[in-house]
Amino acid sequence: MRVNSVLLWILTVFFVVVAAIYGVWSVIDFGHLEWVGTIAIALCGVLTGFIAFYLDRVYAAQGGELPEDRLDSNIDDGDAELGFFSPWSWWPVMVAASLTLFMLGLAAGFWICFIGVGILAVSIVGWVYEYYRGLFAR
Repeated sequence: MRVNSVLLWILTVFFVVVAAIYGVWSVIDFGHLEWVGTIAIALCGVLTGFIAFYLDRVYAAQGGELPEDRLDSNIDDGDAELGFFSPWSWWPVMVAASLTLFMLGLAAGFWICFIGVGILAVSIVGWVYEYYRGLFAR
């Protein structure tokens, strides 16, 4: 994480220098400042600066190197628990289908959106309460 932070700080300095050069060059070439490009490049520098600052703060707060940053670590050292997922569940497919209907309604005919929203409500309730009835009730 420390390497990422240093690379982003270098990129921040690069974008700030390039924004200044771009601004001066546009004044010399056009006689006035070209605002869009100068601001866009400067904001790229601001964005990379924000991310670099955040990574610096996280690195300082974690109190040490991550397993991914150490050369002597194994692949299994960085594995985190991702959570519990239902491999047999059809509800995510229903949610995706209802959102597809909703987007189709926005593109083709607004009345289809109402059907998509109705199926979406049923699908979300079914997905949330999947373990409250049937074979897998707890």
